[in-house]
Amino acid sequence: MRRLKVIASALKYPSYGERLFDVPIERLWAVASDLEKELPHIVPGLRSFTITGTEKDRLTGRAVSSIGHREHFDVVLRPGWCLMQSKALVGGMAAVPEGGGTRFAFFSSLRFPGGQAVDRLRVVRAERRTGVLFDRLRLRMDARSLPGGTE
Repeated sequence: MRRLKVIASALKYPSYGERLFDVPIERLWAVASDLEKELPHIVPGLRSFTITGTEKDRLTGRAVSSIGHREHFDVVLRPGWCLMQSKALVGGMAAVPEGGGTRFAFFSSLRFPGGQAVDRLRVVRAERRTGVLFDRLRLRMDARSLPGGTE
């Protein structure tokens, strides 16, 4: 979690948020780390994410936005940790046990010339945006717990 905060703070104006979930880390991370099946349901504006290559804990993938923009990502995916970078975006998530639940953090930031100026504007709505993402994560965890879910 500290490592994610350091990376996010180095980016000046990231969208960053944390939430404590009342579920075990294994249950939360099973959903959050399922990049192909769950990430498009969790991240607003993401239509699909396809893993295009794997080598140990390093992946490559292609994200397609809801308006059809395609972006290639390099990904480091480990238990409780994910960092994703493309030419235009950087994002990450981390999960750690806390009490009887799990603290989950997520951030995103733009990586192109002028991106900091846009991020500065995005900061105003960052709390709302991460709140929506956390609510969607909760819904996906609940859906997997239902009969016929994948858990």
